[in-house]
Amino acid sequence: MKHRYYKIYKPYGYLSQFVNHQNKRRNKKLLSELQEFTDDVMAVGRLDEKSEGLLLLTTNGKFSNYITSSKIEKEYHVMVDGIITSKAILDLQNGIDISVDGKIYKTKPCKAELLEDTSHIVDRFVRDEKHGPTSWLTITLTEGKFRQVRKMTAKVGFPTLRLVRVRIGNYELENMKPNAVKEINPKLPKLKRNRCLNSFE
Repeated sequence: MKHRYYKIYKPYGYLSQFVNHQNKRRNKKLLSELQEFTDDVMAVGRLDEKSEGLLLLTTNGKFSNYITSSKIEKEYHVMVDGIITSKAILDLQNGIDISVDGKIYKTKPCKAELLEDTSHIVDRFVRDEKHGPTSWLTITLTEGKFRQVRKMTAKVGFPTLRLVRVRIGNYELENMKPNAVKEINPKLPKLKRNRCLNSFE
């Protein structure tokens, strides 16, 4: 069987799933609205409804498991409320306590810095400038707790207003626009534990 692989720009307001099994949310937008996919295509990981950017799809369960279970970098470009301070960025880098499943969890050290050039970010209205200044950060994690980036920036006093995932390992969003779907043909080695994603293209 020849597996298929895609990268998509998941738009804001879409669930990272193809079928909605919850009747109370039947009006939510799904990935199946972006393009017609075969029934065996699955999302590799998730982006919450209010987040956007790079999402990988595949028919290969081993590939999906590898990407989601390994310590692979995921880079996010994040707009936060206010002019973020050097101390807040340092706290993000060093790891902070957030709530995960009702328990305190200390995030692992990560890469975090100001993002000066946002020309690659697709314009989308977030709020009127009269409501205050904003900052953009780049945050790179090797873990993926539920709503982790949003919890992290809120904990240091700068709530997330917009979140765009731009990279998963070697896979980049590049110049894709919201709703875009691109089939890719990665050169895959045998999927073994503890192999570095750098083996993937």
